[in-house]
Amino acid sequence: MVYQAPRWLPGGQLQTIWPALFADAGAAASFRRERWDTPDGDFVDVDRLDAPVGAPLLVLFHGLEGSSQSHYAKAFAAVAKARGWGFALPHFRGCSGELNLAPRAYHSGDFEEIGWLLDRLRAANGGPVLAVGVSLGGNALLRWAEESGADAAANASAVCAVCSPIDLTAAGHAIGRGFNRHTYTRMFLRTMVPKALRKLAQHPGLFDGERLRQARNLYEFDQLFTAPLHGFRSTEDYWLRASAKPQLQRIRIPALLLNARNDPFVPASCLPLQQDVNSYVRLWQPEQGGHVGFTAGRPPGRLLAMPEQVCDWLASNC
Repeated sequence: MVYQAPRWLPGGQLQTIWPALFADAGAAASFRRERWDTPDGDFVDVDRLDAPVGAPLLVLFHGLEGSSQSHYAKAFAAVAKARGWGFALPHFRGCSGELNLAPRAYHSGDFEEIGWLLDRLRAANGGPVLAVGVSLGGNALLRWAEESGADAAANASAVCAVCSPIDLTAAGHAIGRGFNRHTYTRMFLRTMVPKALRKLAQHPGLFDGERLRQARNLYEFDQLFTAPLHGFRSTEDYWLRASAKPQLQRIRIPALLLNARNDPFVPASCLPLQQDVNSYVRLWQPEQGGHVGFTAGRPPGRLLAMPEQVCDWLASNC
């Protein structure tokens, strides 16, 4: 597997921002939406592309505030469709365009939710299930593989985490500084804070709304909202316990970890080394690519090269 950024797109910041705004993600997919009731009385929305019985099913878990309309989701869906595979993107709670019902949302270590979703998808699919998680979704997917051990093979043949913050402490501090804070943190909080406040209107007293309105970074948001709503004592406790990196040795199915070393969100210094993983885990750490970028070709560039290589690897391990 090889990636080299085009000369016209230098640096991790441009390689992150440009593809999200301008790159060709493939033909727009016409998804079929299913709404699933959850065991706790809530719902999740799953966007699907159908395929013949017995075909592989590519499951994509999106990143923070992502959806089936994210540039990377469209790219993976296009690759799956071209291969004759099925495609499913389960939206994390609150990310499908409608606020979820329960007094919870989603988080980077939500492996129980990943497990429930994969179990249901596998039960309804006649072919192999191949799972990809992007950014936050990739960390949660790895945490599921770690917690499941050898049992993970019952629900997924292979998994891949793309640009995932597997060391949440390092990534959380990185996105809270300098250009990252003024650009990406503001972008995320612009949607996360209003959704959290709507959640407070649903469930009065759930957290301190006035303090949340004053949150200026993800550390403060997680301290007030994400951590307490999902059973963590603090941001530090959440970032530590939800991080996939410390438990990579527990994975017992083929797993690909793709991280560009110039990712603005995930410092190269925190990426795992070969001694941190076992024989089930493959590390792919190209020098360039940004955060979920990996644009190829002439301007405006295309995104399909990375999903194609990821799907090649997944297919070879199912």
